[in-house]
Amino acid sequence: MDNEEGLGVADYIETARRVIGVEIAGLEALSAGLGDEFSRAVEMILAVRGRVIVSGMGKSGHVGRKIAATFASTGTPAQFVHPAEASHGDLGMVTESDLALVLSNSGETPELADLIAHTRRFSIPLIGVAARPQSTLMRQADLGLVLPAAQEACGNGIVPTTSTTMTLALGDALAIALMEHRKFTPEHFRTFHPGGKLGALLAKVGDLMHTDLPLVGLDAPMSEALLVISQKGYGVTGVVDADGALAGIITDGDLRRHMQGLLDLDARAVMTPAPRTIAPGALAEAALAQMQDRKITCLFAVEDGRPRGILHIHDCLRAGLV
Repeated sequence: MDNEEGLGVADYIETARRVIGVEIAGLEALSAGLGDEFSRAVEMILAVRGRVIVSGMGKSGHVGRKIAATFASTGTPAQFVHPAEASHGDLGMVTESDLALVLSNSGETPELADLIAHTRRFSIPLIGVAARPQSTLMRQADLGLVLPAAQEACGNGIVPTTSTTMTLALGDALAIALMEHRKFTPEHFRTFHPGGKLGALLAKVGDLMHTDLPLVGLDAPMSEALLVISQKGYGVTGVVDADGALAGIITDGDLRRHMQGLLDLDARAVMTPAPRTIAPGALAEAALAQMQDRKITCLFAVEDGRPRGILHIHDCLRAGLV
């Protein structure tokens, strides 16, 4: 029994490798077959004043939802419209300022008929994606992106596998080509991903820092410095010179080192000069890395030498950076 089970596990892995190999071959054929039509599709989408309406039925619909989401999150306004729902009122979502990207491996999916007819009736640009160049979808489309003839990974051509993988990859290729043309930056990306780990990783220090700063002058008595540390609640205070530039910082460690006669000293005598700082425009992730590396809990955000904010490690934790 153990031997049979072992052979079964090996067979599963062999099947997985065969499936992945078949799909890799499909992707390589897709890449090799890209031509002017792909470039024209990118130009058509760039010219759209409205949105890219992505549609498909069944597995193509699932892929279409992902493509629409990728477009929308990378700077190309897009929306998925289910073809069956389109026939029952959702065609009103598709306007003359939009472009339709319709997916169908066969190009003959009957549920797409009303959507295709709507685009023809109102001269809405239509890009078709299918494996059959002479299919209804591709003949009606203003531009057709033909999927190469490739074996489905199931071996009998019944289960959409390689075809959906190629369609998904083609959608990703369009999205990234559009994104690079528009010079879509990490800052833009964060605008569309304010939540979750991605949003946290792209947050800037200025987004998280506090501007109610704990600050005292160089000549401030330590009684005043202790009061500021207690009131502000960061466990530190910055020390500024006469011009308002950050000259140093007083931390819990500084207080312990000067415990003897502490109240007879001024801030200049107790502070650590030239403390570590960060710019408000720096990524919060960089600030967190610096705090962890130096084993400190706070960083002053400094611009032109002057403190503009303070970031505590707890702010990074609350934002989901860890």
